[in-house]
Amino acid sequence: MGSKSVAFLIIWMYLARISTGFVATAEPATTENTFSNITANSTDRMDDFSDIESRFALRSNNEPDDDLCYIIPGQPQTIVECNFNPDTKTFIVIHGWTVTGMYESWVSKLVTALYEREPSANVLVVDWLVRAQQHYPTSAAYTKLVGRDVAKFVNWLQAELEYPWEKLHLLGYSLGAHVAGIAGLLTKDKVNRITGLDPAGPSFEYADAQSTLSPDDALFVDVLHTNTRGSPDRSIGIQRPVGHIDFYPNGGTFQPGCDLQNTMMMVATTGLRNMDQIVKCSHERSIHLFIDSLINSEQESMGYRCSSKETFNKGVCLSCRKNRCNKVGYGVNKVRSRRSSRMYMKTRDMMPFKVFHYQVKVHFFGKTKISYNDQPMKISLYGYSGEKENIPYVMPSLNTNTTVSFLLTTDVDIGELLMVKLVWEKDMLISWPWWSADTLHIRKLRIKSGETQSRVIFVAKDGEFSYLTRGGDAAVFVKDKEAQSSHKSERLHKLRMQGSSFTKSSKE
Repeated sequence: MGSKSVAFLIIWMYLARISTGFVATAEPATTENTFSNITANSTDRMDDFSDIESRFALRSNNEPDDDLCYIIPGQPQTIVECNFNPDTKTFIVIHGWTVTGMYESWVSKLVTALYEREPSANVLVVDWLVRAQQHYPTSAAYTKLVGRDVAKFVNWLQAELEYPWEKLHLLGYSLGAHVAGIAGLLTKDKVNRITGLDPAGPSFEYADAQSTLSPDDALFVDVLHTNTRGSPDRSIGIQRPVGHIDFYPNGGTFQPGCDLQNTMMMVATTGLRNMDQIVKCSHERSIHLFIDSLINSEQESMGYRCSSKETFNKGVCLSCRKNRCNKVGYGVNKVRSRRSSRMYMKTRDMMPFKVFHYQVKVHFFGKTKISYNDQPMKISLYGYSGEKENIPYVMPSLNTNTTVSFLLTTDVDIGELLMVKLVWEKDMLISWPWWSADTLHIRKLRIKSGETQSRVIFVAKDGEFSYLTRGGDAAVFVKDKEAQSSHKSERLHKLRMQGSSFTKSSKE
């Protein structure tokens, strides 16, 4: 066996261990017997701190990597010793299940980003590493105990300082998201906000609201779902909505840049310590999307309410009327509704993750009947602020005398659109020299921008029609001077997203 084969075998053995731990489901007989005395709604002995095993480190902006000072429930002097600021916001960061028993690198990155956005804040990290390192079903059951620890701590801190509940923000990743939910359920009053970062799926997909993160656990609960592949209760991240607003970036199942080739390249360049990223890349993307919203506040991603990712990919959900769109991450507009809002968006594969969303609507004409599936296209956009050429898109179906709507995204801020080019790429398998090229006629394009809410009609640059020929030249369209862009909708959208009501909400 060659050295490469040995390396691959080692990697896959390692991955098997991690993935088996992630998707393991709780064993009812063992878990129930061990933790039968732990109930999510229990308030017994909430003033007794002797049984708290979790630790609460107030990390500093200067040394975000280390737990140098612990605030200990029942010992008021530790609040002063750790320089806790009672006049500002407090973030409580809760990690998830761990293979190594150590903090992962994202913890310090999130701490740094929180301080960058809110320099005077208190950033506390909950250490429950011993319980989090157990076999997954055991660690999953421990979330109730850890949640109770956090609730006791928060209740004590609030009572000791008369600390305002509206200044508390809990951020939980994976199992830590459910810890945050249980803690929020048990506090004497509702904390202001809980952010769930890809809450864990196994053992929780079908659990009751008292055992998981839910909208009842805080005044506002927002959730990022980034790894929901697989059948329910077997996917790493929970699939069902568990907040007031649930974002599903890229459909929530798989994230750009997390394919096997990219993650194997990272392992090759940074060493075996990052092998777990092959499994966790999409799972952990939830954290980095939130970090992105903290440090790239001028490039905040937008999510749009939609019934499913399939519908979203048709581009028909890019509306911001009646709270149908929202900023993703820290600057989210805190919209509370009885039913959870599922929101979708696309992202890049690296930070900053923001892309610009466009709905393209086109009607195809033709002299002869044409019908194809999965046709490769290249689309170029040109605007006042920039351009993006040759955006690849696979048209699921291409037929004469039909109207097609699809979603197109670009990482370039093009500004107001001026011109669009479409190219129908050649199919190399059947495009022989004697094969007659099929041609479609297009009179106009209708394009809506999700970010600005503008609607623009584009007409053929030369003549009544532009011609789209397989393997031929680009069909060119220019902005229709007679058709007016919806400037009113654009202005109203800008006012809504940047006006006083939104600013007030995002700063709570």
